[in-house]
Amino acid sequence: MPKNTTIRKLTSAGVIAALSFVAFTFLKIPMPGNMSAVHLGNAVVVLGAFLIGGFYGGLGGALGMVIADLMDANFIIYAPTTFILKLGIGLISGFIAHRIGKINQQSDQKKLFKWVLLAAMGGLIFNFIFSPLVNYFYNLLILGKPAAELRLAYNIVASSINAVASTAVSVSIYLALRPALKKSGFFDGF
Repeated sequence: MPKNTTIRKLTSAGVIAALSFVAFTFLKIPMPGNMSAVHLGNAVVVLGAFLIGGFYGGLGGALGMVIADLMDANFIIYAPTTFILKLGIGLISGFIAHRIGKINQQSDQKKLFKWVLLAAMGGLIFNFIFSPLVNYFYNLLILGKPAAELRLAYNIVASSINAVASTAVSVSIYLALRPALKKSGFFDGF
């Protein structure tokens, strides 16, 4: 990969990190007891995967969300699981979008919509399943069984709302931005 492409991807990943930080920190609705939150940080991770690929988009989104966790006393203990789960969202969404759906080469709008929707759903279904599971066992280890069971219920609710909202937001924003980004040459070299 040419050096300037790597620099573009790293720079873009930095922007995705900043956006995911803002989306989680300032656009979240905490669940009762601050045990989980409804937020649009996952939508930014998926959008990053669409724009710059699964690895860089997922990495940027994961880093932004980890920094947000580290700066919030209620979520600081979840930074390790956040990194793994958000990177997973990006990798899965990016794989489906770029490797299977070939969205950068897609000109048929119906096929583009189908692949973008499937990619967003794939990454966010992964998070819906594994966020409650991973965080349950993590909470069990750190906080004990009663707290882990209580937090599990909140995590399932928040993860389901986040999955639906983030799918709608990431697909809508990507499809709205894509024509202008394509015209500007943003995707050249990615």
